[in-house]
Amino acid sequence: MSWWYPVDVPLILASGSPRRRAILEMAGIPFVQVPGSVAEEDLEGDPGSVVRHWAAMKADSVSEAHPASPVLGADTMVSLDGRLLGKPSSPEEAARTLGRLSGRWHTVWGGVALVWTSRGIRFEFAERTEVRFRELPEEEIRAYVDTGEPMDKAGAYGIQGIGSMLVERVEGCYFNVMGLPVARFVSEFRRAVREGS
Repeated sequence: MSWWYPVDVPLILASGSPRRRAILEMAGIPFVQVPGSVAEEDLEGDPGSVVRHWAAMKADSVSEAHPASPVLGADTMVSLDGRLLGKPSSPEEAARTLGRLSGRWHTVWGGVALVWTSRGIRFEFAERTEVRFRELPEEEIRAYVDTGEPMDKAGAYGIQGIGSMLVERVEGCYFNVMGLPVARFVSEFRRAVREGS
């Protein structure tokens, strides 16, 4: 147990995301990666509720087989003009999404859920971060899509990669945009352990 990670049991990350893995490694949080088997579908409604829903579904799907471990589920989506933007289904869709984001602010929503069945601990929250893109010329959008980086990312960009050059300003948690608002997660986890002990 360390001052920042509140228990002596490794976390289970219910996600195959290399970005979330990198964040936990960077933060020195002990974990194992066990991707959940949740097929996400489009949901209408409040973006915060949608990302919390999918984060909880992922955590629950893995927690069933690992009740003695704390299981972390997370989900990330982008919202523009009241519409949620998930991962693009094609390079053409990625280019259209980036064109819509060009020169504008958008909101990145991160949903987080922690389920620790044997300890009776469970919490969920949604974090929002505002991101502004610079104006993107069409040829630059095409060149970025051609790198392949946008294809597995909400909003069709990765702030931790080549997509960093698209971003003009961030207001809020940078790591939320990357895939996991780690500082808030650890704070909420520590609070839940204190209250549950």
